[in-house]
Amino acid sequence: MTNTNELLREINNSGLKKSWIAKKLGLSYHGLQKKINNDNEFKASEIMMLCDILHIASAERREEIFFVHDVDKKTTN
Repeated sequence: MTNTNELLREINNSGLKKSWIAKKLGLSYHGLQKKINNDNEFKASEIMMLCDILHIASAERREEIFFVHDVDKKTTN
């Protein structure tokens, strides 16, 4: 699962708009939002592109954001 809070922190820190990021990933804004909120899962290719777009170079940071096993969905929306 995706840690929504951490991903949103990275997006906000980047200064990029979610609509621009969605377009780069080949998603609609709504499609990206559903993935951020764990309604749908990110594909591996999307994770790699997001890490490139957001300059997430650390494998540890990538794991913290995209491969969390115990995210409480109620606290991430």
